[in-house]
This record gives sequence, C-alpha cells and structure tokens, in this order.
Amino acid sequence: MELLVGVDVGSQSTKTAIYDIDGRTVAEAVVDTPLKWSGSQSVEQDPEGFYSATLRTIRECVSGAGIAPDSVLAIGIAGQMAGVLGIGADGLPTTEYDSWLDARCKQEVEFLERNAGDLIIERTGCAAMIDHAPKIRWWARQHPDVFSRTVKFVVPSAYVAARLSALPAEEAYVDRTHLHFTGLADAAKCAWSEELAALVGVPLDKLPRIVDPTELIGTLSPEAASETGLLPGTPVAAGLGDTAAGALGAGIVEPGQVLDTAGTASVLAVCTDGFRPDTRTRTLIAMQGALPGQWISLSYLAGGTLVTWLQGLLVGHADDAALQLLLDEAERVSPGADGVLFCPYVGGRILPAAPAARGGWSGLNFHHGRGHLVRAALESVAFEYDRYLSAALDLFPELKPCEVRVIGGGASSQLWNRIKASVLGLPFLRLDRKNFTCWGAAIVAGKATGAITDMRGTALRSTSVEHVDGSDDEAHSLYRAHLVRYRRWTNAAVETPDRTDQIDREVIGL
Repeated sequence: MELLVGVDVGSQSTKTAIYDIDGRTVAEAVVDTPLKWSGSQSVEQDPEGFYSATLRTIRECVSGAGIAPDSVLAIGIAGQMAGVLGIGADGLPTTEYDSWLDARCKQEVEFLERNAGDLIIERTGCAAMIDHAPKIRWWARQHPDVFSRTVKFVVPSAYVAARLSALPAEEAYVDRTHLHFTGLADAAKCAWSEELAALVGVPLDKLPRIVDPTELIGTLSPEAASETGLLPGTPVAAGLGDTAAGALGAGIVEPGQVLDTAGTASVLAVCTDGFRPDTRTRTLIAMQGALPGQWISLSYLAGGTLVTWLQGLLVGHADDAALQLLLDEAERVSPGADGVLFCPYVGGRILPAAPAARGGWSGLNFHHGRGHLVRAALESVAFEYDRYLSAALDLFPELKPCEVRVIGGGASSQLWNRIKASVLGLPFLRLDRKNFTCWGAAIVAGKATGAITDMRGTALRSTSVEHVDGSDDEAHSLYRAHLVRYRRWTNAAVETPDRTDQIDREVIGL
C-alpha cells in the first residue's frame, strides 16, 4: 500500500494522519501544543513544541497502525498562518512563535495602516492587520538584539518541514499560500515587495524564499527518521497554510464554493478564480489556494477561542461536558436570543483591523440567563459570517453560492450550524471526514512526488456529505432584522475605544 503523511500544526494541537492515495485514513494522532498567554496581549508558543509534537504524532501513527516505513511516499505539513517566528544561522528559534492571537504589535498595525494602508492591501490582498509585517517590525523595535540574531522569519509549517529535513537556514522558505499574511509581498507576482519591506524596516535578506506548496524542499533526516519510525530520505513537501489545506481537503476547488472552518479561528472562505483585493471595506483577504490559479476570499475571527473562553467564564472550566451544558442551554433559547446581542471582539477585531475594540453583551434584562448569553455569542459569529459573505459577493457578483461546507471542531454542533445556515440562508454540509487539513497537506505531498497527478479531482472524489443542517425560513427573516441592530452596535463598539483613549489623554493632560 502506498501512503501519504499529512501534518497540521494548529493553534492548540498538532495533528498527524496517514492516508492511502484515495484519501482513506489509515492512522491518526494528536498532541496538545498549548498557547502561552501573558496578560491580555501576549500569546506565544514554543516552536520546538511544534517539532516535537510532529515527531511524536508521526511515530504514534506509524507504530500504532503497524505501518511499513517503506510504504510512506512523502510528508506534507500545514500550519497556522498569521503568526511568525525567527530562526538563527543554526536553523533554531531566536524567538517564540508570535501567535496570530498576540496583539502586542497593535501600534505597528496602526502605523502601517496610516502610512501604507492602501499599498499593503493592493499588493498583498490583505489589509494591515496583526500578521507578519507588524510582528517583525515589533521585534525590530522592541528587541533589536533578537532581531539582529535572526537570519530568517518563517511560519510554523515551514519551520517544522525544515527541521524534519535538516534544511539549512539560508534555504528557509515560505509557500505562496501565506503571502497575503506577510504584509511584505506582491502576492499576485509571488515576489517580495522592496517598497513594503523598506517601509516596514525589514531587510530583504531576512525574508525566506517563496516556493509552491508542491515543491520538494528536502528529505527526512536520519535523526528525524529515527524519531518517527520512517525511512531516512522520505520526501518532504513544502506544504501550505492550514486554511488553504483545509479548503483543498474539503473539496473547495470551484469558484463559488463556500467553506466554514470552525476551529480556533472561525474562517469563512469563498473560492474564486481571480485576485481582487478588498480595498473598499478592508474586510476580506485574497489568499492563494493550493491549486494553480485558485484564489480564496476570506475573513475570520477568534470563534473557537471565544467558545473556550465562554466555558471558563460561565462554567468555570473548559471541557466536553462544559461545552455540551452550554450548547444545551443555548438550544432552549429562541433565535435572536430574546433581544440579547454579543460583540465578539473580545481580543480586538481582526478585520477590518481594530485591535483596540472589545466585546460584550447588550440588551440584557433580569429574565435572561446563561443560555441567552451563549446563544447570542454563537449568533455573533454567524453575523460576522454574513458580513464576510456580503463583502465577497460585492467583489465577485458573478458567484452564486448554494451551500457551505463546514469543517473543524465546531462542525459537530448542529445548533451552531443551524444558526449559521439560517443567518446566511444557505445549507451547511458536514462532510464524512474528521481531518481535512491533514488530508489537504497529504494531497500536496502526493502531488510533489507524482503519486497524485490531479489535486482537484482527488479532492472532489475523496469528499462525501455526511449530514446537511438547513436554513430555517422564519429564523432567517428574524435574523435579517436582527443584523441591522448587530451591525449598528458592533460599529459603536469599534469606535468607542478610540474615544475612550482620547478622553483618558485629556484627563491626564497628555
């Protein structure tokens, strides 16, 4: 049997799965990679934790399923996308992984928006936000000694692939599906922008080379082979970002298809065939997909993080039992949460960028309970999705979405799927597979070695629908009216922090 390994270096865990060429799962394993919070702004992870978790999950898959090492054709790595880490001349980390949840660089975001907001979105396809450019600028300004020791800035998937193959630091890379998040690239040309690099203050030689996801960047080193149970010399593909990998694994390969990635980040993505930056609303990101010529318009918020936070806040701990308790209570509340609204910008709004924005509930009275709070929070994610989809259809009016494919941990919640379906007026399709990101990474690995010749066809053939959560017409009408209140209130929530800061400065005489 010929097998492919797919790895997903996620925000809270690293997952590995091994598949046959047709996408049937042979083995799976997962290891937690916890976030390290320090106050309300700093969120980091240990890059070596990503690597050790990858070694461990591959080893568990190989040993647990009794896989013959010579049956594995290649390894593909996917990973979280908007954060960045530095490596030194030895290829080892000079920084912690600066997570996409880390908001220490919010002043840098504001600087870039003021000084090059239009240029950044026109070149990269993504408005200035908490991603690579402001994070790198923050390291340069706040920790110049670390910045000077850093040879390259890389993303988690590329770091892990480089460690697996003992890739020299000078051969560090980033694949093209990450370019929108760099804030430093001409995404349509797959090249670094000298103008943006100069503005951010990043020497071009600190940026890695740009490659296609299907490029073979090396082979498994003897040390990594010993740790994983695979053969030295097993090919390692460049890999890709987790959103691009999830879209491929879910069969999102044709213009007009819509994907909901209900993970730590809640991502709504629409498949398109062209690069059209959202210069008007600054809400959407234009991301290159795994397929040649494929573009994906998307936006996201910290939806999964929000649900975990709710469990700790309202139950006192976060686990399956706490989650089910809250979902059961939210299920008993009618659509619209009896007038309660929730603003989901607890850690700031990601897009359009408003790092100082904050969240909270509105419309509460003494008759409301915990279920209302939870239902309003779930509905807020759906309302954000409506904003994203409306912006995408403004940019691509020729698209006619007819369904949404939902993946990620949140896909298992029928309640949440029904809420989203009713807000958008589109059915939500749960697919008959547990892990789409790993499968997307494995497809890329198969293409890199020639074992898979048609990624589009493979993705479509390997995807089937398990269940459909439909839209409720009555709830849809109610939500259309509710959206007007939601948008008015959340717009005020974004504007209020700036006014508060101004008042504080006036009071203390600044």
